[in-house]
Amino acid sequence: MTAVGSGRRPTGAGTLLLLRLGFLAFLLLLWWLASATVPRGLIPSPTATAEAAARLWSEGRLQAALGQSLVVYGTGLAAAVLVGIPVGALMGGIRLFGRTVDIFVFALAATPRVAFIPLIIVLLGLGIEAKAVIVFLGAVMPIILNTYAGVLARDEELIEMARSTGASPARIYGHIVLPGALPFLVVGLRLGATIGLINTVVAELYTAVTGLGGLLALYGNTFRMAEYFVIVLALATIGVIVTESLRLAETRLSRWRIADRP
Repeated sequence: MTAVGSGRRPTGAGTLLLLRLGFLAFLLLLWWLASATVPRGLIPSPTATAEAAARLWSEGRLQAALGQSLVVYGTGLAAAVLVGIPVGALMGGIRLFGRTVDIFVFALAATPRVAFIPLIIVLLGLGIEAKAVIVFLGAVMPIILNTYAGVLARDEELIEMARSTGASPARIYGHIVLPGALPFLVVGLRLGATIGLINTVVAELYTAVTGLGGLLALYGNTFRMAEYFVIVLALATIGVIVTESLRLAETRLSRWRIADRP
């Protein structure tokens, strides 16, 4: 059966790429105009920033800091995914459990993660463990809450149809409930990945000053703005890569979800 659309054609990949490149060129133009207009030294030109990036890369500073930050970020985010998805699915699957603990989860989600940093430092010190826990605390809440909401939004009529055909609870959960929660889950992963990246910088600033966060503090405090912009752009690039990878995964998994429905 063919779905009835709204009459609008989806934008082709080539057209979308051209639009994005055009907007990027517009942003570069604005950047160049700002660097030429504001007082000298406050905003480096794109050329000066590119030269600074090449210099940091040749010196090995950028790669070293990038590697340190990615280890912290990847460790904390992976732990958040491994904990957040099962907890959210459990809260949504067992309604009494979800209604019991959701108020505490919401309270924890509303608490600034910075408030936990002194306690984390006391317990874990200033090493990678403390940094990863700070990233974990930032990333896990959106994943839990969105997985919880996605499971609660399950299609009850479809579940009843599956039960009438003799489908087991495990098959219903695996083929209907979780695939139906996929859009919510991907939103949670995107939010978690974004907040986790922010917390990576926060962790590196509050604990041992290393990684991209350490370079951000170093160049910001010494007003080396070209190098500072390089670090900001590196962080933005990481964010774009992660979110676009999740978008691609959502597209592929959505096809599987449609094809796998009973």
